[in-house]
Amino acid sequence: MRVFVVEDSPVVCERLQEMVADIDGACAIGTAAGAKAAIAAILAAQPDVVMLDLRLAQGSGLDVLRALRAQAPAIGVYMLSNFSDAPYRRLAARLGALDFFDKSTEFERVRETLTARALTAIHRQQRQLTH
Repeated sequence: MRVFVVEDSPVVCERLQEMVADIDGACAIGTAAGAKAAIAAILAAQPDVVMLDLRLAQGSGLDVLRALRAQAPAIGVYMLSNFSDAPYRRLAARLGALDFFDKSTEFERVRETLTARALTAIHRQQRQLTH
């Protein structure tokens, strides 16, 4: 499973990349800190999953989410934020985010979710090889 990280905090970005590296079957294939750069890089890389911060240094994660849903709807997008109030969660879900995580209280759920998705991808590949 190929994961792209969109996060403007270098510390959080590094932490997410390390988390992905520790998951069997997953690898981080790129990062971006701003919306425009993220959209271009994600469309070029075509990852399986994007971990997307809500608030970016330039633009918004919601702008990235809208662009990805329109141009690459098969890419799974998970949102992260310190601003995780219900209205943000509902908007992200309405725009197509698969889940929304609070950075300060739900970081371990990110690991669990990515691990489950990577295992599903591994099992799918194994079934394809045996058929």
